Amino acid sequence: MSYVTRTPDIRETWSGKVDFLLSVIGFAVDLANVWRFPYLCYKNGGGAFLLPYSVMLVVGGIPLFYMELALGQHIRKGAITCWGQVVPIFKGIGYAVVLIAFYVDFYYNVIIAWSLRFFFASFAEKLPWTTCDNIWNTEQCRPFEFCTSNCTNIISNVNPLNNKTENVSTSSASAEYFNNYILELDKSEGIHDLGDIKIDMVLCLLLVYLICYFSLWKGIGTSGKVVWFTALFPYVVLIILLIRGITLPGSAEGIMYYLKPDFEAIYKAEVWVDAATQVFYSLGPGFGVLLAYASYNKYHNNVYKDALLTSFINSATSFVAGFVIFSVLGYMAYSSGRKIEDVATEGPGLVFVVYPAAIATMPGSTFWALIFFMMLLTLGLDSSFGGSEAIITALSDEFPKIGRNREVFVGCLFTIYFLVGLASCTQGGFYFFHLLDRYAAGYSILIAVLFETIAISWIYGTKRFCDDIRDMVGFTPGIYWRFCWKFAAPVFLMFIIVYGLIGYEPLTYDNYIYPTWANVLGWCIALSSMSMIPLVAIFKFCTARGSVSKRLRTLTTPYCDRHSTIANGTTTSTTSSAKIQLTSDAKEGVDV
Repeated sequence: MSYVTRTPDIRETWSGKVDFLLSVIGFAVDLANVWRFPYLCYKNGGGAFLLPYSVMLVVGGIPLFYMELALGQHIRKGAITCWGQVVPIFKGIGYAVVLIAFYVDFYYNVIIAWSLRFFFASFAEKLPWTTCDNIWNTEQCRPFEFCTSNCTNIISNVNPLNNKTENVSTSSASAEYFNNYILELDKSEGIHDLGDIKIDMVLCLLLVYLICYFSLWKGIGTSGKVVWFTALFPYVVLIILLIRGITLPGSAEGIMYYLKPDFEAIYKAEVWVDAATQVFYSLGPGFGVLLAYASYNKYHNNVYKDALLTSFINSATSFVAGFVIFSVLGYMAYSSGRKIEDVATEGPGLVFVVYPAAIATMPGSTFWALIFFMMLLTLGLDSSFGGSEAIITALSDEFPKIGRNREVFVGCLFTIYFLVGLASCTQGGFYFFHLLDRYAAGYSILIAVLFETIAISWIYGTKRFCDDIRDMVGFTPGIYWRFCWKFAAPVFLMFIIVYGLIGYEPLTYDNYIYPTWANVLGWCIALSSMSMIPLVAIFKFCTARGSVSKRLRTLTTPYCDRHSTIANGTTTSTTSSAKIQLTSDAKEGVDV
């Protein structure tokens, strides 16, 4: 089977190193750093949780993060083309991660739309989630100020379905504002009953996609500048909120609950699973984003230093966010006469119910609400930029016509996102959101990254991969990295997958049990992306020429190693894709 040697294209590069770093940090540092890590730390032994978290970070998270950045910078292509060149039989990995990123954007931007809706609602002298005399309030509603030590379920009632349980005697004003006004879940019976479309949420979602479009339509030239605000602003707000939080009464007790170590917890398997899961989803390998962003680097950029720096900043942000969150939770517990465990929660309930309730009691509450929800907005936008860019880059590199019409393609992509996202803007849209959140990027992303490690370590070869890195940065990764890529990272991923499958239960949300057809739909969504890996492998095997052994040999040989027939009929062999990259960099005027 012959291949024609391709002439390297001139690839756009980041206008500055900081643009790349901020884009990667902005993608990795998202809402989960604020609403999930602090709660997991508190739930799983406080300061003791940092031990399993650090172990999982060192043996699994950072090696996978480094691997994807290095691979993207070396091949300088999006996910589909990249895997097609590295291990052709696993080109389906590229299609799988693109499809996963596609599914995630269907619902992730809805969270950003909620943040935007709260941001607009904060332009009021009296925040609307502080009172119980609104049309959306029930007789069980109680404002935060009403709460004393004998109140029940004022703050802990934060899940959208808690208002429906028979044993709940009261509910907080902030919970009813989110559940009954923003979501209007009280008007829906379940996922089968989506109800009416909420125009206010539709407009917010539309505005989110307009922001995304004009940030991405021209490529990294525009997005690389937008992230100077969207990636840095959250840190400014976190510092401000941290200073404010630690000055509140009761904050010290909240921080103590956050950090107080319980070393008995580290002997529980679920604690290690939580640590591994948080590390994996926080750093974000497998979505094609790291490949895409790194592909726009100059070939000799020090990707090793970038990987360590950005992963450290991501973890440090999660840790600091815990102080911001638990200082305020301590204040709420102190003010309401309740225990920390009664107010601690995670997910949307934390940032859209509990924290807004606390903000409303502070002097200058409008200011605190505005900067808090602007922080959530920018945290979400950065991650959305990354997921969309992964899709755009992958398809543009695989199908050059798309790249030549980027503005039109991005517009069409976001139009599809918006139309599908309308389902989450209905009165029962939260049920649809929760379904996608569970199945769109759960097991599927873990399977995809597991195949990535197999492809790189066992087929492409760790020695070859380390040689590629040496060609880029001037030194070879040590035995630690080789061990992690070949053994530790696959075990790390299998640990999460197996434990998750053993503990799998059909989807529920509080007291609502999803119907069987909804779980089947969820698994179909998950399998549709996972199936890309074997389906593409079978297709490439069936369409290849030669004997079975020759086909396998061809499909497991990197593109750059195959003998290529050039126009004059001679045959040459390129033994390192670095030669291609050096030629490409020379054309771009890069120092080599």
